[in-house]
Amino acid sequence: METRMSDTAPTKMVKILLANPRGFCAGVDRAIKIVELALKKFGPPVYVRHEIVHNRFVVEGLENKGAVFVDELDEVPEGVPVVFSAHGVPKSVPAEAERREMLYVDATCPLVSKVHRGVERHASAGKHILMIGHAGHPEVIGTMGQLGPGQMTLIETVDDVENLAPSDPDNLAFVTQTTLSVDDTTDIVNALKAKFPSIIVPRSEDICYATTNRQAAVKDIAMLADRMLVIGAPNSSNSMRLVEVSDREGCPAILVQRAADIDFDWLGSAKAIGITAGASAPEVLVDEVIAALKDRYAASVETVFTAEEDVTFKVPTILKDMA
Repeated sequence: METRMSDTAPTKMVKILLANPRGFCAGVDRAIKIVELALKKFGPPVYVRHEIVHNRFVVEGLENKGAVFVDELDEVPEGVPVVFSAHGVPKSVPAEAERREMLYVDATCPLVSKVHRGVERHASAGKHILMIGHAGHPEVIGTMGQLGPGQMTLIETVDDVENLAPSDPDNLAFVTQTTLSVDDTTDIVNALKAKFPSIIVPRSEDICYATTNRQAAVKDIAMLADRMLVIGAPNSSNSMRLVEVSDREGCPAILVQRAADIDFDWLGSAKAIGITAGASAPEVLVDEVIAALKDRYAASVETVFTAEEDVTFKVPTILKDMA
């Protein structure tokens, strides 16, 4: 490991390749804003079912402002507002909230809500629905919870497609989790189309624009970098996919939540280090990582632009007077 005295200027030259776009997407920005506006309107505490987004730094920041995060509605006391996370919830959750006459605000990302509407449309047409996604992810639980048991089947891999034997193979439709790897999803979709030629495909791509853009940016940087740092949480699907995309493109990548997680031994002799951030990672953590690299190296920063993002989502009507 390179060592130096704390009062000695770094001498090793390193180029930092900073992905743009990176970090917060419109859905995450909206979800965080919903919690902040709810706190402003109703006063603390405001309860939130599940992490509003998958980032501990963000969650702890909201906790400091008066948000209380719980796993289920039965942990929410009477008479206080509750916010549903950006990942979406099964229909049973708002139904329970209404039964209890709770004041709730739904922070589900509009792009996830679009998938939910697709599920309802396919179900109304009598289709059996396949969901491409990861078991246990909150978005998958929420989407599959739009229908009753047995009306949807989870598909995680191409092998799952090969082993699938539906009772009516000519009456299928599929939707996807919004935060998947574009490449992996393409392989699964192609396998579904080959095995079930009459399957109904989504009207538009379910994988969200931010996921697609951040993966494309990683691919561009991977051609130029020796190592890749992905800032995000281990339970963040889109962040983990960025690690996988970089590895697949030949640039070794690791996930870091904060600057303290950087493994400088792993960076080794890298002369070009790529940096990106998952859609739920705030820019302050990107700045923190860059500062840590500059403290260790004589580092220059070059931003690699691959797409412009100008998407915004409105907050729910109940909070518009606070926006």
